Amino acid sequence: MGEKLKVGDKAPLFCLPNQDEEDVCLEDFKGKWIVLYFYPKDNTSGCTKEAIGFTEKKKEFEALNAIILGVSPDSPKSHRNFIQKKKLTITLLSDQEHKVLETYGAWQLKKMYGREYMGVVRSTFLIDPEGKIAHIWPKVKVTGHVEDVLSKLKEVHK
Repeated sequence: MGEKLKVGDKAPLFCLPNQDEEDVCLEDFKGKWIVLYFYPKDNTSGCTKEAIGFTEKKKEFEALNAIILGVSPDSPKSHRNFIQKKKLTITLLSDQEHKVLETYGAWQLKKMYGREYMGVVRSTFLIDPEGKIAHIWPKVKVTGHVEDVLSKLKEVHK
């Protein structure tokens, strides 16, 4: 894994397939704010709560010229099912090889019940219209997170 990303760094560029298996590239959104959030797994309780939260506030984010991109190691097909089942309106990207997760430091060694394994650490990056990281939320707790991101965006939005 490379250097740890910091506020002010240029956000690493990437292209990943979305739920419709179309490539979505970070540079497609130049001139917009980007809420890039990493989550462990489709259809799990915390991830569902977070995705529904972003969907419910999507219009407020769009009013501030922001797009929401969720990234997990799930397949595009899994994302499609998740979106249909939960009526999500946000874009979900598939990083099955963990390349973007690793680049952004969201793929880390985790521990559960004494067992160590590699997995996704829930985290969010706010990227400004020039492509620089404006804010980072490492190790996100789902409750209240969408509101935190929205209020930070309102604070830094120009």
